Amino acid sequence: MIEIKKVRKSFDGIPAVSDVSLTLQEGNVFGMLGTNGAGKSTLLRMMAGVLKADEGEIFIDGEPVWENPLAKEKIFYISDDQFYFSNATPADIATFYSTFYKDFDARRFSKFLLRFQLEERRKIRTFSKGMKKQLSILLGICANVPYLFCDETFDGLDPVMRQGIKAIFAREMDEKGMTPIIASHNLRELEDICDHIGLLHQGGVLLSKELDELKCNLHKIQCVLPEEVDETLKERLDILNMNRRGKLLTMTVRGDIEKILSKVKAMEPVYCEALPLSLEEIFISETEVVGYDIKNIIF
Repeated sequence: MIEIKKVRKSFDGIPAVSDVSLTLQEGNVFGMLGTNGAGKSTLLRMMAGVLKADEGEIFIDGEPVWENPLAKEKIFYISDDQFYFSNATPADIATFYSTFYKDFDARRFSKFLLRFQLEERRKIRTFSKGMKKQLSILLGICANVPYLFCDETFDGLDPVMRQGIKAIFAREMDEKGMTPIIASHNLRELEDICDHIGLLHQGGVLLSKELDELKCNLHKIQCVLPEEVDETLKERLDILNMNRRGKLLTMTVRGDIEKILSKVKAMEPVYCEALPLSLEEIFISETEVVGYDIKNIIF
């Protein structure tokens, strides 16, 4: 289990992470979402022990992570832009990591390289962005750690490769109990792999919930009603956003679906339907509530 307790971090007096508290259970895929500059990468670096928190503490299975080799042995951090030595090959990097991770499986790593068509003796600097990302993920998997921290893991991978990596993650979770923590802007990629979602905005946590629970509590409602009932609906329902095109009203509403539909149908709509929300729509709805709205960006 990973415990983050009232963590703060600033750079030159500018807050990057503000009073964040989260609990991440092992065996779940945790998706860390956030607006630009929300502090996702900074929080991951602190969780990995790369950065020290200005305030607060982070624990890995009860051990503080900062300057603690016992805790760091349980973590493999894949940054958005992974660093490699300038003349290193995959074989060199595997040897390097095996000195830090006692359970690093060099034989399995070599088999993965063959399967992914990555040359073991080729200079990594000649690899494409996608090939470097594949290499980072394979190193993390073969390190055999309980926790894999991934910053924009799927960025640069083609669709076939993304599905392949997800399948490997699923197998590692099933067979070895690996817990991936994935920070990403690509909500569609996270939707079919994550169990739990944490949403960050301006350095703080807007919400942290199981994905199924999140979807059960937010609903898109489309109905045909006259414009004069809009204010009444706002009083009766917990509406996150509302868009009207003529008489067609589309709302994102928080609450129990049966109660929501009952209140809408009491107004005798010509048409009323509840539609499923995607993770992207949930993200937009939740961030609009705190003022992160596209209408404030476009002119």
